[in-house]
Amino acid sequence: MAVDYHIIGSRLKQARLKAGLTQQELAEKANLSVAFISRIERGNSHINLKRLSEFCSILNTSEGYILNGVSDKDEKYLYDEFNNLLKKCSPEKQKLIYKLSKVIAENED
Repeated sequence: MAVDYHIIGSRLKQARLKAGLTQQELAEKANLSVAFISRIERGNSHINLKRLSEFCSILNTSEGYILNGVSDKDEKYLYDEFNNLLKKCSPEKQKLIYKLSKVIAENED
């Protein structure tokens, strides 16, 4: 699976706006240039995991959200993750997963 830096940049921009920061303010906090922040948000520059982690800390968001669009803080996190997993499986595997899940869910501890 290829990394889509345009999507990552878009999510970073959304997180920055949600945090109420301008590109200038984020650049100052991250000790980077505004031009670099702009290129990242447009998907024209790649971002490494260390820098991504720094941004997420500043923006109070998770790396999972930026990379996958899903936050483990979201109430629907597991529901969405499970649905995405099932979509990738054949109908036979979906039935098997359903049966296993049903047994686990109905098992009283």
